[in-house]
Amino acid sequence: MTWNKFLQPDLILEGSVLTLTPDIIQQYGLKGLVLDVDETLVPMRVGVASPELQQWVEQIRSCTALCLVSNNLSEARIGGIARSLNLPYFLGAAKPSRRKIRAALKAMDLPVQQVGMVGDRLFTDVLAGNRLGMFTILVEPIVHPDVALRSHPIRNFEVWISEILGASITPEHKKIHKH
Repeated sequence: MTWNKFLQPDLILEGSVLTLTPDIIQQYGLKGLVLDVDETLVPMRVGVASPELQQWVEQIRSCTALCLVSNNLSEARIGGIARSLNLPYFLGAAKPSRRKIRAALKAMDLPVQQVGMVGDRLFTDVLAGNRLGMFTILVEPIVHPDVALRSHPIRNFEVWISEILGASITPEHKKIHKH
């Protein structure tokens, strides 16, 4: 697999994870989702799930198995978020390492092709998901309002490198997928 394929999400959503609907999930035949936490579900320094996120999880849970997989090592923070959402979780994933994602897949007891990897980062979430053969979904980061005024230098760098390598990251439409 070439680098541009490793870094190319199957689906790019304009907007946060909250724009991922049961219809979209069912359209792609997904039975489970592995969710990144930091800036995919909650801003970096926030330790609680927003009411909007709690509602979204309840809506998605009705049709899809969910599991959190975070590179973060903070049991207090990630565990607290996971418990408030009543979701299983894995810490210290070191994505793009696949070990903890494999553990999440095993816990879900679903074939890898039926599970989506959802995250805001290309070089961790999308790369790890693609390495496993998962359906990868790139969402825009959820950031703290204080940080929103500043750019996302790491993500911007990842997008720039990915596009140099041939991946198409800028959505032309609401949703795009690779063939």
